[in-house]
Amino acid sequence: MRRLVLASASPARRFLLESAGLRPEIEVSHAPEDDAAHLPPREAVEVLAERKARKVEQRLGSARTPEAPLIVGCDSLLEMDGESWGKAASPEQAASRWRRMRGRTGSLHTGHALVDAATGEVVTETDTALVHFGRPTDAEIGAYARSAEALQVAGPFTLEGRSAPWVDSIEGNYGTITGLSLPVLRRLLGRLGIGIVDLWS
Repeated sequence: MRRLVLASASPARRFLLESAGLRPEIEVSHAPEDDAAHLPPREAVEVLAERKARKVEQRLGSARTPEAPLIVGCDSLLEMDGESWGKAASPEQAASRWRRMRGRTGSLHTGHALVDAATGEVVTETDTALVHFGRPTDAEIGAYARSAEALQVAGPFTLEGRSAPWVDSIEGNYGTITGLSLPVLRRLLGRLGIGIVDLWS
C-alpha cells in the first residue's frame, strides 16, 4: 500500500481523509503563502497547493522508488467582491470581513495538488463551491473575531466550528469548503493510475 502524506496541519482535512478510510501521515509544509495575491483566486490556490506538496516532497527526500509516498497539498481562498481572502491577519480584519459577508454569497476555491514522489509527477485541480452567509449581529461578529478560530481559517468561517450557525447553505462539495474535496482527490489519484480504494486502511 502506498503511503499518503497530507501537507497540512488542518484537522478538518485530516478528518475528511480518515472518514473516507484513508490514514494520512501529517507533514506540515510551512511553505510561504504571501506572494500569490496578484493571481486570480482559482490559479492562486492551485499554485499554493502544489508549492506545499513539493515542499514536503523535498523534505522527505526525492528517492524515486516504488515505495515513495503520495503527497497531497491543498489551499483555500474565499472570493468576495473580486477580492481573495485567506486567513484574517487580526481580529479587526476578521470582524470587518464578516460585516461584508453577512447576508451575501461568496465563492470558496480550494486548490489540490497530488505529487507522486515515486516519479515526480504532479497533478492538480481546483474546485469551487458557493457559500450563502446568514446575518450575525454585530455582537456575535465581535465575539467570533475575538476567538482563536477566527484567525485560523480562510474567510474567516467554517462549516463545523463557532461560525457554523451563520452559514445558511452551500452549493457544491462540502469537502471543498472545509479544505479538501474527496471527489477531486479520487480524480487526481485516477490520473496517476491509482484507485482510492487501494489506499484504504
